Amino acid sequence: MTTPALLHCFAPPARETFTEIVRAEGSRLWDADGRSYIDAIASLWYCQVGHGRTEIIDAIGEQMRSLAAYNVFAPWTNRPAEAAADRIRSLSPHPDGRVFLCCSGSESVDTALKIARVTARLSDSAERQMIIRRERGYHGVNFGGTTAQGIPANREGWGDLVPHFEQMDGDDIESAARLFTEHGDRIAAVICEPIQGAGGVHPPTDGYLEGLRTLCDDNGALLIFDEVITGFGRTGEWFASQTYGVTPDLITFAKGVTSGYLPMGGVICSRRVCDVLEADPDYVFMHGYTYSGHPASTAAALANIDIIEREGLVARATVVGERFQAGLRALQADGVIESYRGHGAMWAARLRGGTDAVGVRDAMVAKGVIVRGIVDSIAFCPPLVIDDADIDTCLDVLADCAPVPA
Repeated sequence: MTTPALLHCFAPPARETFTEIVRAEGSRLWDADGRSYIDAIASLWYCQVGHGRTEIIDAIGEQMRSLAAYNVFAPWTNRPAEAAADRIRSLSPHPDGRVFLCCSGSESVDTALKIARVTARLSDSAERQMIIRRERGYHGVNFGGTTAQGIPANREGWGDLVPHFEQMDGDDIESAARLFTEHGDRIAAVICEPIQGAGGVHPPTDGYLEGLRTLCDDNGALLIFDEVITGFGRTGEWFASQTYGVTPDLITFAKGVTSGYLPMGGVICSRRVCDVLEADPDYVFMHGYTYSGHPASTAAALANIDIIEREGLVARATVVGERFQAGLRALQADGVIESYRGHGAMWAARLRGGTDAVGVRDAMVAKGVIVRGIVDSIAFCPPLVIDDADIDTCLDVLADCAPVPA
C-alpha cells in the first residue's frame, strides 16, 4: 500500500484514514460523503465571520490581479499591508504603536519573544533574556513558542529547546511574584494568553492579569499577551486586553484577523517598545519573513475586519456566549456536566468524573457537531455568525454524548 503523501498535524504518522471536508458555508461544513456538521470550533479557533464569505474571496482576487505578492523588506512596501497595519493598530489598545506582519500565530509568538529580548539589549539591559511562561499556555509550535508552551506534551521529544525560560503557575499570581523576586533583573518578558485556549479555555483568575502588569512594571520587564485566539472580537471586544482592562506591551495576533481565508499573523508593539526600536536611526531590525505584509493576505484582513464591523460581530460574541453559558448552566444543574468556564464566544464544559473528552468529542462529531476535546473538557469556539438554533443543537448533542449521571 502506498504511504499517504500528506503528513498531518498533531496526528499519528501511521494513521491513514481522515475525513475529507469539501464544502463550507456559514457555520456549516460538508464532507465528501455529503454529511453536514456544525463547525463549533471555527476550524481552529479562527473563522470569526463564517465560511464562504464572497466579500473576502473577491477582495483577495481583486488584489491578486493587480499585485499578488511582493516583499516588504526595505525599501519596498504595498498599500494593503500599510492599510491593514493602520487598521489593526486603530482597533487595538496601542493606536500610536506599530504592527509587524507575518503569516501565523507561531511566527507572531517567536517575533514577540525576539522583540522582547532585543528591546532589553537596546536599553542596555542585555542580561535580560529570561521569558516567564504560564502553566497550560499554548504559544504555537516554532522553537520559541514550543519552549514557551505550558503544556508539557507539546514541549517533549524535540531535544534541547531555547534557554532562559521559567514557568509560573496558571492561576496563582504569587508564583509569578516569586520568580520576579528571584530573577527580576534578568526577566525580559512574561508571555500569557488572557484566556487560555488550547490549554482548556481557562479565563484568568481575579487579579491575575493585573498582577502580571504590576510585576512587569515594577521590574522593567515587558508583558506579552498572546491574543492569537482571543483577538478580533472573540471576547466581546476587539482584543481581550480591552475586555479585561489590562494593556500589555506586545500583542500577538493571527487566526481571526483574516478568519483563516489566507494565512496572516502579527505583533502589535506599544509606543514604549517602538520608542526603543526607533531611538537609534542606524539600528536595523534584522527580522522578517518572506511573506510578511503579503498583499493578498492583508487584503483578506481588511475585508474580514469590514465584515466584523458592519455585522456587529464583536457584540455578537457576547450574545453567543450568553446563550452557551445559559445552556451549560442548565446542563450542570441537571448533572450532565461537572462545571463550565469561558468568556465571550469561548466556552468549555468539564465532563463528570474526569471523563476523557476524546471519546465524547468523537461521539459528538458522529452526531454532526465538531468540537475540541481537551483532557476532561469539551471546548466550543464557533464562528461569531452561528445562529441560536445551531448553538442549541451543540448543547443538545453534548447532553446526548456526555456520560449518563449515576
